[in-house]
Amino acid sequence: MKAVVGNHEFSYKSGDEYFFALSDYPFISTWELKKLVSMAEYEKAHGRELQIVCENERMQREIFQALAKPETVKNAAVPEKITECTACYQKGCLTKYVCHTTSVENARSIFASGKILSAIGAKGKTGEELAKDPSNAAGDPPDFFGNIMFAWGNCQAGDRLVTERMLNRFPTEQDLSIDFHPGIRFYFVHDDIVRHPNYLFDGFDPAKIKDEIVLSHYLYACIIPKEYEQSFRKIIPDCLSDRIHYLENDCKDIWEWAEKVYNFVVSLHG
Repeated sequence: MKAVVGNHEFSYKSGDEYFFALSDYPFISTWELKKLVSMAEYEKAHGRELQIVCENERMQREIFQALAKPETVKNAAVPEKITECTACYQKGCLTKYVCHTTSVENARSIFASGKILSAIGAKGKTGEELAKDPSNAAGDPPDFFGNIMFAWGNCQAGDRLVTERMLNRFPTEQDLSIDFHPGIRFYFVHDDIVRHPNYLFDGFDPAKIKDEIVLSHYLYACIIPKEYEQSFRKIIPDCLSDRIHYLENDCKDIWEWAEKVYNFVVSLHG
């Protein structure tokens, strides 16, 4: 894996390259150093080496000092707002909540079992098989599929991925606006996820959980588009009913939907 640290519009993975954006380029924060250290440790644990490319010499020295002494950055707290990507209405990732977004079909299976499973557990295939699947457009390695992945709560990335997998191609502007159909969003408090016994921070995603997460223990809220309300009301377990909410998709595009859902989740606090 190669991490290319630079002045990118946002962070993203493509094949074996991860384009690592910074909130305040050309400066790198302790939190961002922690992400790179975690990324390097995760890759090493899975028999791979992380190659870091950085053109700024001062920043390069800071990165390699952190890699040499990881204890100096390991306790860095996640900022309340991360501005390495400003594509959303909030102009940055808000970190109180994390979100797992999935398709309507997968959500039905999740409610039937009462838990979210990793792709390996849900599909009954090996990581190697899933890595070779055409839907793996990002080129994720086999070990990624053993984990449940989360995005920050106000991010649209989960819905974009659900749309991509539904279409089996990269979504167009029309797919994300006029023809946009939201997925089902499962929200969790980030601090609760960090305390999960199978929590993993690999520097790529805000958080991952290995194998499975039980909804009754950790779910904060689930947002279902109102068009699916009648079919889901029949299958929601009683223990989760007060955490399920149905919202009308009256939004012009994926970004407006992400903003509407996030604001609603925030309004539930207290």
